[in-house]
Parts: sequence; structure tokens; C-alpha cells
Amino acid sequence: MKLPHGRLDKSRVVTDPRDTLADVLDRELTGYAVFESQETLLLDGEGRGVMTFTDGVPVLVYHTGTDRGGPPALADLAVPGPYHVSLYTLDAADLESAHEAADLRVPPGMPAERLGGDPALADSTRRAAPDERLSAMGDGDATAPDDGTADQSAVEAFLDDAEKIEAIKQQARSEARERAQEWDF
Repeated sequence: MKLPHGRLDKSRVVTDPRDTLADVLDRELTGYAVFESQETLLLDGEGRGVMTFTDGVPVLVYHTGTDRGGPPALADLAVPGPYHVSLYTLDAADLESAHEAADLRVPPGMPAERLGGDPALADSTRRAAPDERLSAMGDGDATAPDDGTADQSAVEAFLDDAEKIEAIKQQARSEARERAQEWDF
């Protein structure tokens, strides 16, 4: 996914992506957010999550490390925080070509449900979404396009990713060995 560089609006560390999603909705941000998980920041993990918004409503999600978009990218982002989040403002016209990528789209309330675990925020997001977004994605997130992950929670999708789990185990073993050496064990 290629986006024009926006104007940095805010950059901070959050423990819960729900805070960012609520802030973006409240401010009706048009632009994008870049999510870098603790894993990426501290443990040399790969990839960032990019989420675009129009008037505060999520449109696209893409994960640079896995090269996946849409609901699968949300599963890639569903790792324990904290997250470093940078918000960028763009004109809606600058997002038009990116927003044509149907395989990267997510239903409006899905990020709040899967990343934030907040059904009330998801409902608020759906109410703020234009009617054509709701009808194009179904009458709610439960009827999102069937891509193999629509019925999975972010946790279930994460647990089904054996490669990611094995990478976390290897990383934990490596850290344990380093600490044992530091402490002369």
C-alpha cells in the first residue's frame, strides 16, 4: 500500500489501540495511523500496521511485515501493547486511489472490536460511517466479506498463526539465554 506522506498530527505511546481509535473518531480525522507494537519497537519485530480513516472512520488496514491487508492485517496487529502510534492528516482526495483497494478494506467497526475490544466504540464508528460503507461491507461487521478470518476474533486468528507463535517462542528463549548470561546462571 502506497500512501502520500501526510502531516504529522500526533505521535505517542498508547497501551491500548482503543484510545487511538476513539480519538480519531472524536476528531473526525482524515488521514492514517501507523501502529508500531512493542514487539517491533523493543524486539526487532518486523512490520507496522497502517490504518486509513475518512472523517474518523477506518477504511483500510495493511501490515507491512506480513504484507496482508483487511481483516487479516488486524489479526497481525493484535499483539500485546504498548504501541507507538503516529497520526497523519491527509486530504480525502489524497486517499482516494488507496481506498480503491478492496482487499485492504475493513468494515467500519471491526478495528474497534478486534483491536480495542470495545463494542460500544464499534457501534459509534458504524453510526459515523456513511451508508454506502455499511451497505458495501454488510449491515454490520458480522457480515463482512468471507476471507477466512471474518468469524475469528483477533485472539483466535493470532493463535491460529503457528509461525508467529513459534517466532515469539524463539524470541523468548533467546532473551532468556541472554539474561541468564548477564546474571551468570
